[in-house]
Amino acid sequence: MGHNRALDALRQFVADRDWKQFHTRENLAKSISIEAAELLELYQWGDEPDEARVREELADVLAYCLHLADDLGVDIDEIILEKIAKNEAKYPVDKARGKSDKYDQL
Repeated sequence: MGHNRALDALRQFVADRDWKQFHTRENLAKSISIEAAELLELYQWGDEPDEARVREELADVLAYCLHLADDLGVDIDEIILEKIAKNEAKYPVDKARGKSDKYDQL
């Protein structure tokens, strides 16, 4: 993966605490889901949550995603662009614009 300030800082944070041993792919995937649930919880009752709390939970989700991508040796830009290309094929603009239907219902 290319140079990324956040990833560099995450690697250093983990290294300083000897936590890499706990960052199995399974644990990282679990942590992504757990942190995403904590983000969702902020919106649980339909109120607009405190922006600072949203930023913190979003940072947790993204940090674990970066950790997992790093462990897998995948380039985040590359996998996202690949997924966008697949979605462009599944959701052509002329059929999907302004609709939330699943691709097989367009």
